[in-house]
Amino acid sequence: MTLHEAIEKLLRQTGLPMTTQQIADELNKNGWYQKKDGSKIQAFQIHGRTRNYANIFDRDGSTVYLIGQTKTKVEATKTETPKQVIKATQISSVDTDLLVKVLMDEKNFKSAGSIDNLVPHNAGLYCIRIADINKLPKPFNTFLADRQHNIIYIGIATESLNRRFLNQELRANGHGSFFRSIGAVLGHRPPKGSLTTMKNKRNYKFAPTDEQKIIRWINDNLKVNWVDFNGDFETIETELITKYKPLINLAKNPSALQLLSDLRKECVQIATEL
Repeated sequence: MTLHEAIEKLLRQTGLPMTTQQIADELNKNGWYQKKDGSKIQAFQIHGRTRNYANIFDRDGSTVYLIGQTKTKVEATKTETPKQVIKATQISSVDTDLLVKVLMDEKNFKSAGSIDNLVPHNAGLYCIRIADINKLPKPFNTFLADRQHNIIYIGIATESLNRRFLNQELRANGHGSFFRSIGAVLGHRPPKGSLTTMKNKRNYKFAPTDEQKIIRWINDNLKVNWVDFNGDFETIETELITKYKPLINLAKNPSALQLLSDLRKECVQIATEL
């Protein structure tokens, strides 16, 4: 029995929606699905597998339903073991590899324009790819070609993927580092003096018309994926950025682009000019 078959069987048997952690716990008890390395099934594995079978499963945050199943809120019982928080420093290397595999597998990525009603309010990790590297202006398309992948950003949301990843980074609702960077790469600049009255003199914003142009470009050209995660964000983010060297990441990136740093500095200078 495959993992998705075991999940489907469990949900049909219970007749109720379950959280990814509840599903993992129950499958570890009944043994319907066994991992090749013998380790326990983790919640993030359930998350990844159910997302791959959208024709069978529906999702609401960390809660999984069968298509057509009534979306009753899942409540923890008094006798239920509290949800275990899995930290990157506590899980095996095989499980860490699986988490990364789910996050980075290209077949799990969706168009950035199709996810507004899908991104959960859970903590997690996210990755952004570009479908066609030649949609980046020169010389950034060349820089990415040299890295032999199409990954442009990896980030973390320690509280809410919906707020940090979707709204700040992709929709300009707040101060998203990725949004400011990609806007600068695409040739946009903030209004002159727009930061002079602000306490934070680095979180520049583009004009509303430019923001809409950037969002349209993001929706047309970028693919995204995310996984629920609540653990040692610092360690796993550092490992991912060090390994993949995403084009737009500056912090922790051994191949951080000086040109991008210079563009961001230029934007700050323009926004703080009197």
